[in-house]
Amino acid sequence: MIRVLFNQKGGVGKSSIAVNLAAISAAQGLKTLVIDLDTQCNASQYLNAEQPKDNIADLFEQFITFHLHRRPATEFCHATAFTNLDLLPGSARLANIESELHSRHKIFKLKESLANLTGHYQRIYIDTAPALNFYSLSALIGAQRCLIPIDCDDFSRQGLYNLCQRIEEIREDHNPDLQIEGVIANQYMANAKLPNQIIRDLQQEQLPVLPVYLGQSVKMRESHQARQPLIHLSPRHKLSQSLLSLHNLLEGQVD
Repeated sequence: MIRVLFNQKGGVGKSSIAVNLAAISAAQGLKTLVIDLDTQCNASQYLNAEQPKDNIADLFEQFITFHLHRRPATEFCHATAFTNLDLLPGSARLANIESELHSRHKIFKLKESLANLTGHYQRIYIDTAPALNFYSLSALIGAQRCLIPIDCDDFSRQGLYNLCQRIEEIREDHNPDLQIEGVIANQYMANAKLPNQIIRDLQQEQLPVLPVYLGQSVKMRESHQARQPLIHLSPRHKLSQSLLSLHNLLEGQVD
């Protein structure tokens, strides 16, 4: 199963959610990979990845220059400190090669690499930049499920309508296997009126808001600083338990 975390709005928690869901998956015994497609490399930093020799930019550069024998995608993946959890690290160099990849029509190359990786990993989580660029489009073409994190504010709600339409167009044009698995309400404040009203509105409009909401907590920032997903840093914390419930909900939806 390949899941991509995507939203064109920044600051909605894509990297945090991707890494934490992947860490839970790995902790439950599934061989799991995180792919960092964001030039900010937040997911890589979260997993305390140093700058390894091989990263996602090195993988993509193989598609620009001729190689008689291209290295398989598995050779660019690295073990983390956590059992069953590997990382294909991000790189700021992605920005430098994006236009050439686009001009050479390499948009389906990530999908080919993912086909190779699914033979080695049971779950793959892809973190993307807050933009529908070459790399996020590549991820949506290659994935089976899309998770859309949102902040519970009106800007997120308005952007969500356009985003769902764009994903549906990608599904129709490039990837019939792609499904929106759900909208994740992040930074949720249970006692505030606006977040609850926005969620009700989205549900009434039949948007697939998942029934597990992720609350605000300084513990997530502590997790970033410690370079440890919450399931390892503080497994009994309320937010850790919410992420666990979200993971288990998603796994229950897998055929």
